Amino acid sequence: MKTGVVDVGGGLRGVYAAGVFDYCLDQDIRFDLGIGVSAGSANVASYIAGQKKRNYSFYTEYPFRKEYMSVGNFFLKHSYLDLDYIYGTLSNSGGENPLNYQKIMDSPTEFLAVATNAKTGEAIYFDKSDLHPDDFSVLKASSAIPFVCHPYAVDGTLYYDGALGDAVPIEKAFACGCDRVVLILTKPRNLIRASGTDVRFAKMIQKKYPLSAERLRRRAQQYNLGVAKAKEYEAQGRVLIVAPDDTCGVDTLTKDREALKRFYEKGYRDAEKIGEFFHAKG
Repeated sequence: MKTGVVDVGGGLRGVYAAGVFDYCLDQDIRFDLGIGVSAGSANVASYIAGQKKRNYSFYTEYPFRKEYMSVGNFFLKHSYLDLDYIYGTLSNSGGENPLNYQKIMDSPTEFLAVATNAKTGEAIYFDKSDLHPDDFSVLKASSAIPFVCHPYAVDGTLYYDGALGDAVPIEKAFACGCDRVVLILTKPRNLIRASGTDVRFAKMIQKKYPLSAERLRRRAQQYNLGVAKAKEYEAQGRVLIVAPDDTCGVDTLTKDREALKRFYEKGYRDAEKIGEFFHAKG
């Protein structure tokens, strides 16, 4: 039986999913496929590399550095988040918190990072073959939030955040042969996502990237439909949704260290149901 895990991301709310994955590492819960959207792609990569607590620092320590996210970055580099600092300076082999590329390559777990072609609005699924030593461009592409960041180039093609193209990629997991899927949300499962901020940011990119702007305007709707579909699969026993009952006050770009720590701990506790899911389904 092939089991996949999907992390939908959510900026700094991804600390919740980091807690979920650290529980899985502690309990030696191994997925056959990991799909990450936006910040979820980095969470999945660290999980596959077996690097417990690696992502914890990326949520509770590094965001407080101006190099990571700041208004200064926005004025100097036209990106509030410096993706090259996050997934390059910090993550490369000579960096402060390197991602273990070789362990990712050696792991039997398949890896997909979802990004969105900025020109066409099409969802693109990068895999391990698109990762290279000291080159984690696909994580940057998957995490490039429209307007907050410039679209990120991979092999000459510009990409935005994967949530525009495929916000809740459980169908992709099933298309890859999974029999069951654990879906990690970073918002409460019954929360209906609103489109207000997406619509405002869509206006900012409309002129240069109209198709991505249209995707951004419809992102909330697609997310809500994806979660609704996941609930249908959950009723069939094919999906387990792991989601917080509240976000501890954490939003996409929230800089509140204590709230982030609490949210991580909530994710770690909530992950206990994954072990039960594995046992119940064989």
